[in-house]
Amino acid sequence: MITFNYEIDFSLSDEEVYENWIESIINSEGFTVGDINYIFCNDEYLHEINLKYLDHDTLTDIISFDYTENQTVSGDIFISLDRVKENADEFNQSLDTELLRVMSHGILHYCGYKDNTDAEEALMRSKEEEKIKMFHVEQ
Repeated sequence: MITFNYEIDFSLSDEEVYENWIESIINSEGFTVGDINYIFCNDEYLHEINLKYLDHDTLTDIISFDYTENQTVSGDIFISLDRVKENADEFNQSLDTELLRVMSHGILHYCGYKDNTDAEEALMRSKEEEKIKMFHVEQ
C-alpha cells in the first residue's frame, strides 16, 4: 500500500496516478509493493529528522528509511518541498519533474541502487530518467 502524508500546505494533484506510477517502478525492477509512506514536509521538518536519526546537521531533499524484505519494497520516504523547489530552479527543471526524480530516487534505493560512487551515481541518474519517462498523466 502506498500512502501520501502532508506536513505542509501541499498535495499531489491525483494520488492514484502517482500510486500507479510508483507501483510500475517497483514492478519494473522485479519487486512487489509493500507498505510505502511518502511524507511531504519542509526543510525544518526534514532537518530535525536528519539530526535525530542520522546525526547529520545538513539540509537535504530526501531521507528514506528502508524496510524492504524479500523483494517486497517498504519504507518511509520524507521529502522536503523546499529543497525540491530549490533544486528545480538550480537544475533548470520543472517542479513536477524534480519531484518525480526525488520520489523515484527513494524507491530506487529500496530496489538496491546506491549513489556513493561516481559510477553508482551515474547509474542512479539514468534509472531516475528511465522511471520519470514511465509517468503518465491523462490530459
